Amino acid sequence: MSTISQLRRILATCRTLAVVGLSAQWHRPSFFAAKYMLEHGYTIVPVNPGASEILGQRCYPSITAAAEALAQEGRRIDMVDCFRRSEDIPPLAEEAIAIGARCLWLQIGVVHEAAKARAEAAGLEVVMDRCVKIEHARLFGGLNWAGVDTKVISSRRPQQLFY
Repeated sequence: MSTISQLRRILATCRTLAVVGLSAQWHRPSFFAAKYMLEHGYTIVPVNPGASEILGQRCYPSITAAAEALAQEGRRIDMVDCFRRSEDIPPLAEEAIAIGARCLWLQIGVVHEAAKARAEAAGLEVVMDRCVKIEHARLFGGLNWAGVDTKVISSRRPQQLFY
């Protein structure tokens, strides 16, 4: 498991995130996590072959295509953040290795030990079974985002809804 200092260093240094499996649907966890990271100063590179644009960012069909497009602008992908099933991870790990990413991040519930071993052997840091948004909020003080810190402590239901 990654330590707090490792997670803090990864999130502080990996500023360009290729989000694989980013959904264009606002209610999906991938959309919410990417929007949070975008609004906290990160560059989000959506990777979804079924969309042309998500969150105002151009969408790419693969990690490799995204990396090539960014390389033409003199930029690179630091982290490959995967919102995919565990069985889909090995080829994504290989692409992350091929483009020279520094980190492979697998979201909550996504674990693949062989892909982790392969990526670590190639020099990548690997985080498994953790949410990039949750870890950023926990380590950098963003837990109040989206109403978590309402400053109201009560066991009573409000008499009227706030919205």
